[in-house]
Amino acid sequence: MLNYPNYSILNQPGIGLRGPHLFQVLNEKPNINWLEVHAENFFSEGGEHIEALQKIRENYPLSVHGVGLSLGTTDELNKEHLKKLKQVVTRFEPALLSEHLSWGAVHNQYFNDLLPLPYTEESLQNFCDKVKQTQDFLNRQILIENPSSYLRYRESTIPEWEFYSSLPEKTGCGLLLDVNNFFVSGFNHEFDPLEYLRAVNPKDVKEIHLAGFATKELEQGTLLIDDHGSLVDDRVWELFVLTMQKVGSKPVLIEWDTGVPDLSVLLNEANKAGEYMLQYEQVA
Repeated sequence: MLNYPNYSILNQPGIGLRGPHLFQVLNEKPNINWLEVHAENFFSEGGEHIEALQKIRENYPLSVHGVGLSLGTTDELNKEHLKKLKQVVTRFEPALLSEHLSWGAVHNQYFNDLLPLPYTEESLQNFCDKVKQTQDFLNRQILIENPSSYLRYRESTIPEWEFYSSLPEKTGCGLLLDVNNFFVSGFNHEFDPLEYLRAVNPKDVKEIHLAGFATKELEQGTLLIDDHGSLVDDRVWELFVLTMQKVGSKPVLIEWDTGVPDLSVLLNEANKAGEYMLQYEQVA
């Protein structure tokens, strides 16, 4: 079994490792603290990408981020998906493992989006049951990421941040706090994003995500789209500073999934995150 650096070393910036950069990272070994991969990209039994990530794993701690488990569905969990996820976890031994507060499948029909939940007691119980089943199957803790959303359900009776922040106590999971997501959702639904920071317990937050968003002008007004396709917005950087003031220094990831730029752009964003983190640590 490979030895990980102690957890404090991971309280530094990392980047999402996407397909265009896989072999570049393997060959060039850039100066970055850790890397995140999407679980589903490594579900196959073998191939060049599997071999490349195994070699990369020798030099960098990994975080594995799932996007397809659909923990909020009312269906039973997809057993084949779980088995493949467990194979990824066994093969790469990630330091962190995460999924989403969302659903994306019903009656064996799968969607390409991470869809929002109605925030009710019933859906909370269903989601917690799915998280506990997943953790029991994988025999390890998973982190749950807060969503970005563009619609809300009239049936919701629990504020999103209260629903989200209650998960660790009910399931033993950790939280992956995406600063861009609660900024985007706050703008779209006209709530104060600081509500998230007031609600979460700092000890439950194990990872932070930062990303860019797109702005779409509609007849009804402006909508922010969490597309992970641009530099982190200045307002999100400001919220990141406030997030550190609440939850402390955590592993911080730069995400970029659409129109993936040169690797140097991601590394520069990670360096910027590192500068903010260093400033926080100097005054903390």
